[in-house]
Amino acid sequence: MSLINEYRATEEAIKELQDRLKNLSQDDKLKKELEFEGKLRALMGEYQKSLRDIIAMLDPDAKGSKATRATKTTGTKRARKVKQYKNPNTGEVIETKGGNHKTLKEWKAKWGGDVVEGWATLLG
Repeated sequence: MSLINEYRATEEAIKELQDRLKNLSQDDKLKKELEFEGKLRALMGEYQKSLRDIIAMLDPDAKGSKATRATKTTGTKRARKVKQYKNPNTGEVIETKGGNHKTLKEWKAKWGGDVVEGWATLLG
């Protein structure tokens, strides 16, 4: 039965998308944009220019090349920030960068993780 329901839902979605496409195709703004795109592509072809060439002409400071994006993503890991936990029950203070601290684990087991995280302050 679920296959029939999926079929009918898909049919309904197709009908809605066809209606939307019909409405868009009658929109004057879309017609103007399509006309502009056609003329622009023809002009680019006439002068043998790519979209990147056009962008470079219009915005020479654009930083959209793949080489610059690749270097940014291959950087080093960012350093973790130090958190300071102060236990209001005992007055004990712990400073740690991660959650793998022995005493911190004991506190979380005893009072719960949400409560203990409420004791934290970010040091930097």
